[in-house]
Amino acid sequence: MATTTVTDDFVAKADPYRRELLAHCYRMLGSLHDAEDLVQETYLRAWRGYDRFEGRSSLRTWLYRIATTTCLTALENRKRRPLPTGLGGPSDPSRDKLVELPEVPWLEPIPDTMITDDHTDPAAIVSTRESTRLAFIAALQHLPARQRAVLILRDVLKWKAAEVAEALGTSTAAVNSSLQRARAQLDQVKPSEDDTREPLTAEQQQMLERYVAAFEAKDISRIVQLFTEDAIWEMPPFTNWVRGAEQIGVLVDLKCPAGPDDMRLLPARANGQVAFGVYMRQPDGVFRPFHLQVLEFDRAKVKHAVTFFDVSLFPSFGLPDTYPQ
Repeated sequence: MATTTVTDDFVAKADPYRRELLAHCYRMLGSLHDAEDLVQETYLRAWRGYDRFEGRSSLRTWLYRIATTTCLTALENRKRRPLPTGLGGPSDPSRDKLVELPEVPWLEPIPDTMITDDHTDPAAIVSTRESTRLAFIAALQHLPARQRAVLILRDVLKWKAAEVAEALGTSTAAVNSSLQRARAQLDQVKPSEDDTREPLTAEQQQMLERYVAAFEAKDISRIVQLFTEDAIWEMPPFTNWVRGAEQIGVLVDLKCPAGPDDMRLLPARANGQVAFGVYMRQPDGVFRPFHLQVLEFDRAKVKHAVTFFDVSLFPSFGLPDTYPQ
């Protein structure tokens, strides 16, 4: 009976923090699947130690400390999760063959619906989206694990340096030094106001309608017009990536196996950004998952597209197994 009471009390008080802890673990690991596993491990550890929780900090702070420690332990035996742009220079799609490396632990996207909901404070939603954007998560992966934890705890969660030092078992001076180095590296990838504007402008909405129509028709000239002059297109698990609207057009034209009217797009949200589940027509006429696109804007054009070919991600985004007829 006592154990049941403790369990019920713990679940009632701790469960409301599950979404934000998932976002925290995702920032640390760069993987939706790993983050889900580590949130489960965090709650298991917290439940086991709940009878020893003395309330010297808030339950939320205590859970974050456990989650951070759990993530740091996991990162001891894991490689960073890159995007193709983090591995080398751009490719020439007219000349280079596609190189697929499925064994690389690639960065993964995360559905907005898993880390925010309709009851979340609007300001908190904006903050969560900004701090889970793909550019930010990709940059975090280049930081050493403890430096990554310091930056997240200080700049995202707004903890005091002394609180971070206590959580990580280090000094305030060491925390401040780590934070300075981490900020210097991330300065170059901070989202601009245009990147984070919510809701989308009418011009951006119209652009997305043209985007869907162009890709479904595989109209290369129209696709090229939708990207900025120096736009980037990358597509894990392929190491190839290209820079420039014209190069993106060449890549889609030469490397995409779909023909006109062979693709269908369904809208989604990932990492606080517009996303599309892309389906391709199969020999039996059914449209099945092909890849997931996550887009970043510069005003009313796309400046960065990451296309994830891991179709096992589709269910997490609420995307169906086949395109609805």
